[in-house]
Amino acid sequence: MLQVPFIRDNKETVITGLAKRNFDAKDIVEEVIALDDSRRSLQTKLDNTLAESNVLSKEIGNLYKTGKAAEANQLKEKVGALKEDSKTLSDDLSAAADKLQSLLYQLPNVPHQSVPAGKSEEDNEEIYSEGSIPELYDGAQPHWELAKKYDIIDFELGNKIAGAGFPVYKGKGARLQRALIAYFLDKNTDAGYTEYQLPHLVNEASCYGTGQLPDKEGQMYHDSRDNLYLIPTAEVPGTNVFRDVLLNESELPIGITGYTPCFRREAGSYGAHVRGLNRLHQFDKVEIIRVEHPDNSYKAFDGMIEHVKDILRELKLPFRILRLCGGDTGFPAAMTYDFELFSTAQDRWLEISSVSNFETYQANRLKLRFKNSDGKNELAHTLNGSSLALPRVLAGILENYQTEKGIEIPEALIPYTGFSIID
Repeated sequence: MLQVPFIRDNKETVITGLAKRNFDAKDIVEEVIALDDSRRSLQTKLDNTLAESNVLSKEIGNLYKTGKAAEANQLKEKVGALKEDSKTLSDDLSAAADKLQSLLYQLPNVPHQSVPAGKSEEDNEEIYSEGSIPELYDGAQPHWELAKKYDIIDFELGNKIAGAGFPVYKGKGARLQRALIAYFLDKNTDAGYTEYQLPHLVNEASCYGTGQLPDKEGQMYHDSRDNLYLIPTAEVPGTNVFRDVLLNESELPIGITGYTPCFRREAGSYGAHVRGLNRLHQFDKVEIIRVEHPDNSYKAFDGMIEHVKDILRELKLPFRILRLCGGDTGFPAAMTYDFELFSTAQDRWLEISSVSNFETYQANRLKLRFKNSDGKNELAHTLNGSSLALPRVLAGILENYQTEKGIEIPEALIPYTGFSIID
């Protein structure tokens, strides 16, 4: 959430920055400033009313002590009227604060100055690529055909049990999935991240804290009875570990990692581009989350990018990195880089990771602060990234490592799988 003082002091910067997202913020920004003016005026009136009431209450006490009951009773009537005024002002102030909060929730984060303007993924910038695309044998197949051929993923069984988008992993497919989770977690903890096991359901406050609400309400599964949400990503419970937390500057930086299943209602379109593991309602993901000093967050962001690069290098998968344009950058993010691997059998790029810096946007919602060297409370910066999302990594391995004899296992994963080929 953007801070009101920042909006007031940088009105044109906010409007211009949000225009990169194709978001016309002018009316909301003007309303935020006007409402904040009203809130400030109400607060001043309330403070003055309470102060006057306190002065008169003391005077009433002195009058009673000196035997001037009649004068004291007259002042009591005035104090009663002031209390009524203060209640009205307090109610008006609360209503103004709620309306202001609601307006602020409607404003996405201002993109970093280096983020290009753009309307959609078509306007994203490729900034890096690495790895050679393998040449497959004649008759190579996409992963959904390989899954059936080797009986390692059953999409029809998942459809029977739950519905489309809920695959069942079997045999070596299940073991490869488990191996990837363990491998990713080990890579992350070796890099200094502390492993967490996190809840798969979160409350409404957690969703507001990381920006999923109100922006992505329709994309999440919701249990209305207990008002809990199935997590769309481990970012939500992981970042909310630090909600309402005041850190010491010496505690920064903090890095955590965790594996969770993720649940999203957004899947549902049809066609080859969403077949198999390409888009699911339930999928597994390992996440990395950082809490950083504002002066260090973009250095940490670069470090997260390099960390994901190293994993993909070990898996020997061809990949590229995109800097997302304003129109494709997530609601709470200031900057996002997407990693994509090349699916040789599908002849297309598949997104496998997003790494984002949210700057103070999430921290402001979370009330995540640290006490700086001057002894003042300051908002921290939050970052997160997929390290990695499993379905499309698994699809890429099945397709890019297929041979006429079977599907070879990347060397880095063999200690985790206990086998070197699916045949």
